[in-house]
Amino acid sequence: MRVRDIKEMLGLELVAGSSGLDRMVQGGYCGDLLSDVMANAPQGGVWLTVQAHQNIVAVAVLRELAAIILVNGSKPDPKTIEKGEQEGIPILLTNQGSYEAAGRLYMAGIGQTRDEAL
Repeated sequence: MRVRDIKEMLGLELVAGSSGLDRMVQGGYCGDLLSDVMANAPQGGVWLTVQAHQNIVAVAVLRELAAIILVNGSKPDPKTIEKGEQEGIPILLTNQGSYEAAGRLYMAGIGQTRDEAL
């Protein structure tokens, strides 16, 4: 499934990184502690978080993530949007909580690849 498909399926608002909408999503990760995401998010995954500052884009680039979904109505500041646009990292917004959004992604067939290997 592509980031574009997730955007449509969950009714997400795109605020940055439209150039990355055709990336394939390889899994997912929920987390708000940046060091945890850096250590555990799967490459090609979509990251669900409430964090909205520009460091999230740096983490997404470092982990080669497909996209960032800001949950619970979190809104990025202008510098975060600018950084996401520069790096081609889609930043998507939803009022849903992480639990609901992750559940919908999982039901659509997007699992956390690391767990599937266990």
